[in-house]
Amino acid sequence: MSLKRRVFITVKTYPTLSRKYDELVCTAGILDDGSWVRIFPLPFRKLAYDQWYSKYQWIEFELERNTEDVRPETYRVVNRETIRAIGDPVGTKKYWQERKDIIFQRNKIYRSVSELINLAHANELSLAVLKPQKIFGFDIEETERDWSKDKLALLQAKGRQLSLFKTQDELKKEFSVVRKLPYKFFYKFADQDGKESRLMIEDWEIGALYWRSYKRAEGDEKEAIAKVKAKYFDQFSKLDIHLFLGTTKQYHGWAKNPFVIIGVFYPPYNPQPMLPFGKNAFTV
Repeated sequence: MSLKRRVFITVKTYPTLSRKYDELVCTAGILDDGSWVRIFPLPFRKLAYDQWYSKYQWIEFELERNTEDVRPETYRVVNRETIRAIGDPVGTKKYWQERKDIIFQRNKIYRSVSELINLAHANELSLAVLKPQKIFGFDIEETERDWSKDKLALLQAKGRQLSLFKTQDELKKEFSVVRKLPYKFFYKFADQDGKESRLMIEDWEIGALYWRSYKRAEGDEKEAIAKVKAKYFDQFSKLDIHLFLGTTKQYHGWAKNPFVIIGVFYPPYNPQPMLPFGKNAFTV
């Protein structure tokens, strides 16, 4: 059964290609009851312009449980045409307090990676907030510069099948592909138990930052990745950083550590912390 639900978007990952669903973005957020939700699949860039949405914005979706995905928080959109943005994104006043109210009011802030892995192995969660004890490193790895030829060929084949029914502009929109990132970015951090982890950051923002920096540096990749590190490590590690973690469908439930970093939450420290969460966090 599908229901219209409001979701406070906290996570959009950098797009990837899927054999089944074309170009995909992992979208996750907080439901109107305060619980986590993952919306998958969702071809974000194929939505109509007025349906595009920002992080930290309330969005209305018609959702139903995605029974093809065992992860407990995963839902699918029943009708893309009914997606509706509600108001403007929530701002950053008072040290991001309103955002904190919505995200943290009914969700535990985990401080132990081992606890999260155990819960994922028991299929009790696949999305969570982790507060690292310390971020002590930022790794950058070069990777393939082009999307898989097999997946691109599949997209082109789909385009040819539809070419009889769609205009060239419609086909261009339907099968345009985002540039692949030539680098992977990782945080190295310790949790409250002293356990050290190295997890990949798949946030949309880090990919967008790389490409903006690359353009400003007139194609100088070294300068672009230096800008990424300066922001995500030098700057963010001085803030009250929390990590949004999610398991991948492929590794959920069995891998030694099935999590990746799907979002970074980086408010400034509040010198005078406010008392627990505003009363109206879920009034939207």
